[in-house]
Amino acid sequence: MKTETTKTDSSATSTPSLKSSSGAVATPLGVTLGRYSAIILFAGFTILFGILRPETFLSSTTWRLTISEGVVTAIVALAFLVPLVAGVYDLSVGATMGTALVLMNWFGINHPDIPLWQVAIGVLVFCALIGFCSAVVIVKFRVESLIATLGVSQVLLAFQLFMSNNRQLTGAFDSNWLDLGNGQVFGIPVVAIYLVVLSVVIWFVLEHTPVGRRLFAVGGNPEAARLAGLNVERLTYGSLMISAMIGGFAGIVFSAKVGTYTSTAGPGLLFPALAAVFFGASQFARRPNVWGTLIAYFALAFGVKGLQLTFGPGTFWIQPLFQGAALLIAVALASRVVGQTKRSRKLQRDAAEASPSQPTTP
Repeated sequence: MKTETTKTDSSATSTPSLKSSSGAVATPLGVTLGRYSAIILFAGFTILFGILRPETFLSSTTWRLTISEGVVTAIVALAFLVPLVAGVYDLSVGATMGTALVLMNWFGINHPDIPLWQVAIGVLVFCALIGFCSAVVIVKFRVESLIATLGVSQVLLAFQLFMSNNRQLTGAFDSNWLDLGNGQVFGIPVVAIYLVVLSVVIWFVLEHTPVGRRLFAVGGNPEAARLAGLNVERLTYGSLMISAMIGGFAGIVFSAKVGTYTSTAGPGLLFPALAAVFFGASQFARRPNVWGTLIAYFALAFGVKGLQLTFGPGTFWIQPLFQGAALLIAVALASRVVGQTKRSRKLQRDAAEASPSQPTTP
């Protein structure tokens, strides 16, 4: 008993920066604020633009419009999030969304006799096949996921141009289908409900099921996960197929909301989705997570909307500037968190190694 007491005291003495006098792990205030910076940013934008443009920014119409416009991009962000948890980058999610959109329009125009809900199911299956092909390239041919999915996105873009004959497709859907994307439930855009339901499902799977824990284990250290008995390849296949299906769902929602295909619809959503995911990864649990992604995305979206309302017409340059700056800051925050985590683990490891060498009380 005396020996155990001596070891504990020694460890506490050698790691003064990690533990407070009460024995709890001490977290610097800056780190704590950083974990909730998206919420702070959101509140700051609301106060700032609420003072500058109270008649427009604080109106219910502006909030409904901003949320409704951002739903599809937020779904694309969730599609990027799932494989990222497993340590895989899927840069084809925007192109997958565009592929789903062009297929919905093509079938709506050329085969109006097929019910659109059946077309939507077929599109999701096709998108799962896209994810499977990306996984084959990554797992079987050992191609880096960034390069593999970037190549797949270009193949998908070529497919879209072939299907659309490089033209805008419109007029494919009836009013019933468009109501699914433009209706409201108790004043809430119905597409926002789709987003919330999807988010809850992904959050539950990632945070409260063995599948989610295995994905995080693979993303944290794939070799250690493999040695622990996890089938890393199968998890990679599954994460990419689910990612592609979520991207396809974004295209289906877009078809119901807008109803028109253009070749820029999908790829244009990729960058804001990446900014939201990387910014969100520095929030809360300091790892890729659903709610951090959503709050980060809408904090940026309301910031852009506030700037547009404040400076008026001709501010089309604000959105890419704002999102680019946000991505740089997000990556810098994430790098800082990684550095702090590594230093913390090193201190803990040094303390653990030093403890057995301490003299024990006879």
